[in-house]
Amino acid sequence: MTGLKIDEVAKQSGLTKRTIRYYEQIGLLSSPPRSEGGFRLYSEDHVNFLKKITNAKEVMGFSLAELQEFIKLSDMLELQRHDYRKVKGTELQKEKLEKVFHTVEEQLKLLEQKKKNILKVESDLVSLRDRAQAALIRFEEEK
Repeated sequence: MTGLKIDEVAKQSGLTKRTIRYYEQIGLLSSPPRSEGGFRLYSEDHVNFLKKITNAKEVMGFSLAELQEFIKLSDMLELQRHDYRKVKGTELQKEKLEKVFHTVEEQLKLLEQKKKNILKVESDLVSLRDRAQAALIRFEEEK
C-alpha cells in the first residue's frame, strides 16, 4: 500500500502532525488507510484538502466550527453539482439546480456573517484610535 506518511503531509500542508491528527479526530479530515504496520497513509487528496482548510482558516478567519460547516456545505455542493450534471436535459434538472442554489446561499450567509464580524471589529478599532488621537491632541494643546 502506497501513500504519504504524516511527516510528508505536515511538510506539504504547512500544518503540524498534531493538528493533522486533531482534524482527523474531530472528523474534519477523513481517516486515511493504514499500512500493515499501522502508519497512516495519506493521499494527495488529503494534502489538497488540508491546504484548502488552512486557506479557509487564514483568509476567511473561520473558527473550527465555522470551518466544519463550510466544508460540509462545500462537500454537499460538489455532490449536488455532480447530480445536476447527471440529469442535465431531464425534468430533474431544475430540482437539482435549486439544491445547488440553496447550498451556495448557505455558504454566502456564512461569509456574510464573517464579514459583519470583521467590520464590527474594524469599527471598534477605528473608534478607539480616533478617541486616542483626540486625547493626544488635547495633551499637546494643554502644554
